[in-house]
Amino acid sequence: MSVKDSITMKLTVAFSPTSLDVIDESHQHAGHIGHPASGHPGAMSASETHFRVKIVSAAFAGKSRIEQHRMINRVLEAELKGGVHALAIEARVAEGA
Repeated sequence: MSVKDSITMKLTVAFSPTSLDVIDESHQHAGHIGHPASGHPGAMSASETHFRVKIVSAAFAGKSRIEQHRMINRVLEAELKGGVHALAIEARVAEGA
């Protein structure tokens, strides 16, 4: 299973989002330190390293932006400790929640 698929599955199960978009932005970081194709020491071996998550869920109701991000980071702990180098989060509360 790809990292993108794993992120999508975990967020779907955890938050039952009304909208979810997981965008692999790894290609935008080619040549940067840490990117697999960079040739720099310490480069990560995984090709899926940078993601943007756009998620709308009622689970975020009453939570600050920091709390929302922490909730997401907890769910994706394994990915963040593994090959994911960067995760941009755009979380919103579902209307009516």
